[in-house]
Amino acid sequence: MAKSKKKYYVVWIGAKPGIYDSWEACKAQVASFPDAKYKAFGSQEEAHIAFDQKYHDHYQSKVPGNSRPKTMKDHPDIIRDSLAVDAACSGNPGAMEYRGVDLKTGKVIFHQGPFEQATNNVGEFLALVHALALLQKTGETNRVIYSDSKTAISWVKARKVKTKLEKTRENEVVFDLIERASKWLKNNTWQNPILKWETEKWGEIPADFGRK
Repeated sequence: MAKSKKKYYVVWIGAKPGIYDSWEACKAQVASFPDAKYKAFGSQEEAHIAFDQKYHDHYQSKVPGNSRPKTMKDHPDIIRDSLAVDAACSGNPGAMEYRGVDLKTGKVIFHQGPFEQATNNVGEFLALVHALALLQKTGETNRVIYSDSKTAISWVKARKVKTKLEKTRENEVVFDLIERASKWLKNNTWQNPILKWETEKWGEIPADFGRK
């Protein structure tokens, strides 16, 4: 297995802004910080250059003609009484985490990870099942769930994961979560609409980790 390339993490807005050489150190600065802004870079030089710039320069594409906002939360087509889910993965496979955000309040409802040697699609799938199980438990059976992953949505509807991820000692916990999530889908029914977040129209999904 090829060794993962080292990453450097820039924290523009967090408990202590700076440059960190591990995800664990970065996470300590941003995990509980409202609206934290941070991103991974492939070299220390890139990280230092980015840290001297504004985070806006790295949070959306600068291609001419592309003025898509980070998140268009007030778009009339967005159902406000909903949850948005998303995942982030450093590498493919790599360290993965996922979370769910309440669109009405902006509050993070759940956040799991990071998990070693996983993929973004697996994270998106686990986030959707986590949201479904949570809303069933709280009795919010009609509340909408948004995801920007067509793959994860299709896996949930099929009640089956079609990942090419190989099971290793490092990701045993991930496969355990996949098995538990798949079992939940097979043993339960739900009414919650699962809708595709229209990124091109609305900007990044509110649960986005901001590391693109």
